[in-house]
Amino acid sequence: MSNLFYQAKGRRPIGTRAEGVYIWDEDGRQVIDGASGAMVVNIGHSNERVLAAMREQLDKATFLYRLQFENEPAERFATALAERLPAELEEVFFVSGGSEAVESALKLARQWAVATGQPERWKIISRFPGYHGSTLGALSVTGYDLLTQHYLPLMTEMPKIPAPTAYLDRDGLTMAERGLRYADMLEAKILAEGPESVLAFIMEPVGGATTGALVAPDSYYARIREICDRYGILLIHDEVMSGAGRTGKYLAGDHWGCQPDIVALSKGLGAGYAPLGAMVAPERIVGPVLSSGGFAHGHTYAGNPLASAAGLAVLEEIDRLGLLGNASDMGDRLMAGLRELATRHPVIGDVRGKGLLLAAEFVADRDTMEPLAPELNAHERMVELAFERGLILYSRRTRGGRSGDHFLVCPPMIVTADEVDRILEILDDTLLALERELGLPNA
Repeated sequence: MSNLFYQAKGRRPIGTRAEGVYIWDEDGRQVIDGASGAMVVNIGHSNERVLAAMREQLDKATFLYRLQFENEPAERFATALAERLPAELEEVFFVSGGSEAVESALKLARQWAVATGQPERWKIISRFPGYHGSTLGALSVTGYDLLTQHYLPLMTEMPKIPAPTAYLDRDGLTMAERGLRYADMLEAKILAEGPESVLAFIMEPVGGATTGALVAPDSYYARIREICDRYGILLIHDEVMSGAGRTGKYLAGDHWGCQPDIVALSKGLGAGYAPLGAMVAPERIVGPVLSSGGFAHGHTYAGNPLASAAGLAVLEEIDRLGLLGNASDMGDRLMAGLRELATRHPVIGDVRGKGLLLAAEFVADRDTMEPLAPELNAHERMVELAFERGLILYSRRTRGGRSGDHFLVCPPMIVTADEVDRILEILDDTLLALERELGLPNA
């Protein structure tokens, strides 16, 4: 019996210990955390330097309310974070998680518009599919039917454009041309909605669970920035999953030199050591808001000293251990291994991602990219079969949550070459088991 409930009725083993890339259950069984929890534990479990920083802060203060006291860990953490971000992104607003970070970004954008004499701007365009959080404001820009359908009467659903799923297209265009075509859909939507009413465009530079580590063609990013500038629209990057070094650069947008006006961070920012997130914006946006009476928004645990001490230590460990480089190198090794698996497992139709944010999508037919029948529940079975073999994966569906099974492979950024190779061995065995169980062809 349990008094807890979460998303479904099923029960899971009790985890008792975690260290590095491994987790142990109550029976002493060891599994590889190939999903970093939910793409959170970027620097691995039980990092002693982070734990020591938290213990030191525990002896000083665990809670100081931002409107009553400032605290040194939060100030130092904000400075260290700003130093790792592109120029202009220097004003940091701390929160406790990804949904809060996105909500804060949407609210700051809206209040900036009001403060600068543009109250008619309120629409925030996003992509379908796409995920930005589970609170009502974040859900309004989320494009994932299974998560939004029950709550539509409670929220104002925002306009959407198609996510740049260029890997599915069979149109004779080059990838560069496809990238521009998808980006130009933003301009078409702006014009359809009325440019004077559009406030911002929010996107994941590298997709998360709803699109399976989707990477747009390189041409997409600069054109998006150009369109936003043309119409005076703010560009918001949701880097909750892709940020904090997971893709091999601190922000995924840095791969294309695409600088947002506002960025939302969480997950790897605190790396699972404390609930933590942040919204970061330039003074040109924050200044008018504060000068017009202040930001009408806030959270109780904003800038919590214990969470900030953990976040600062995580940043320092990313630098000390050279984890951006390791995420890039081990990501290349893992990507090569996934592509090799695809040559032997025709159920894999596409492998994609950046660094250690990688995914493989299942298909019934590679030529047409027809998805597997949803009733097979292939993505859920892949996760269960991998878990039985000692590997944690993360999975969803790409096509609005209805079909398009995929699994993500996103181990902590400390993963070694030997551990990557072991992950690939387990994946190979798991795919064979899945193919046998579901009656899928095998090369």
